[in-house]
Formats: sequence, C-alpha cells, structure tokens
Amino acid sequence: MIPYQKAKADFSLEGKTAIITGGAAGIGLATAQFLVQKNVNVVLADLNKDVDAVAKTLGPKHIGVPGDVCGAAYRQSVIDAGVKAFGRIDILVNSAGISALDKAEALSEEMWDRTMNINTKASFMTAQAFGAYCIKEKVCGSIVNLASQAGVIALDRHVAYCASKGAVIAMTKVLALEWGKYGIRVNCVSPTVVLTELGHRAWDGPVGEAFKKEIPAERFAEPDEIAGVIAFLCSDAAAMITGHNLLIDGGYTIK
Repeated sequence: MIPYQKAKADFSLEGKTAIITGGAAGIGLATAQFLVQKNVNVVLADLNKDVDAVAKTLGPKHIGVPGDVCGAAYRQSVIDAGVKAFGRIDILVNSAGISALDKAEALSEEMWDRTMNINTKASFMTAQAFGAYCIKEKVCGSIVNLASQAGVIALDRHVAYCASKGAVIAMTKVLALEWGKYGIRVNCVSPTVVLTELGHRAWDGPVGEAFKKEIPAERFAEPDEIAGVIAFLCSDAAAMITGHNLLIDGGYTIK
C-alpha cells in the first residue's frame, strides 16, 4: 500500500536519497541541483568518467558513479554505492537517454537497437533493480522516468525515439500497477524541447523559432522547469499520483 503522508507546504524531501541516471549533464544535472536545494542526498550515474567531480560541485557529500547504465553489474553498483554512502535509497530518476534522428526508411538497425537499449531497456532494468531493493528493504520509494512528448505524438525523423519513449510511458503504468502494493510510486514526465546544451545546439535557429510558434506557451522549456516537476512527483505531496505521464510541453500536445 502507498501510505498517506500529510503533505508539507514546501514539498519537503529532507534527508531522502536519490539516484539520477544521466546525472552529469542536461535534465539529469538540473534535477540533481534542484533536489540538493531540497536537502536530498544525490548519487549521479553517468558515462562521464568525471561524474564524481560533477557530484562534488553540488556539495562534498554527494557522489557520482561512472559507468554504462546498460550494464547489470553497474546498475547494482550504483544502488550499493548509494546505500553505503547514505544508508538507504528513496528515489530513482531515470534521465539517461539518447535521440537518433533519421527518416524511417533510412534508420539503421544499430541505431534502433541503441536507442531502445538506452532509453527503454536500461530504464526498465534500472527501475527493476531499484524496485527489488525497495521491496526487500520495505522502502516506499518513488521512480520518475524521463519520457517525452514524442511518446504520445508523432514527430518527423523520430521513429526510434518516439517508439522508445512510448514504451517508457507504458512501462511506467505497468510498474505502478504491480508495485503499488509495496508502497512504490512510478511516474514519468514528458517534456517538449528543453534548452539544455544539446537542446540549444539542436533547436537554436530558424527551425526552432518555427517550432515555438506551434506551442501555445510560445517557448521551449528550461531544465529547472523539468526538475521542479520531478521534485514534486518525488515528494509526499504527490503520494496519490502513480502511473501518471505528466506532459511538460507548453500545451503543444493539446492540439
């Protein structure tokens, strides 16, 4: 059962510990920075070999574990490192992901497999490892998966990305259904274009300006806007929210 916990006005996360995959940059790092402001202990998991140094910029107690989230041994090592450093893990944010852009008729099998392996398979397997830990240790944990507006609508040249993120949304619902009895909540967020470093590189210019005109908010999202929603979903204020896909798209998908 997911217990009722009276929500605090500031959506407190005091003393909780979060694992964030893809945590060395982009939305993952923005989420880490936001959660640290909420007094959360942070474990960053990332391919970047300097991820521990990135974690230390958030404060001396936070840690980073370099490695490939596609590896089973690595995924377990991240959980073990978090438990060793902080005593327990309460939150998992699956932020690691890639985008392969190509016409459907030209997309290579290699890029299809790589997109699915990182965006979908690794997200599930990391959630599975975290869920097993929570069930064994009787932790009422919270998982937030990074999906995308591309998981609910079709985008040109995004066939692998759309398929992978649609799968993440479906996976989120099934995990929420199965794990609610253990007190584990599972949600996902689906942003529009987010102005990370990669977002700027991909969308600064005429194509991006044209895209903005199709969004009712008339702009793209900033990383901290995604991080704030993730923090809310991890908090006790969201105790009755599970299996939900929260679109953060400025209204783009309402059309």
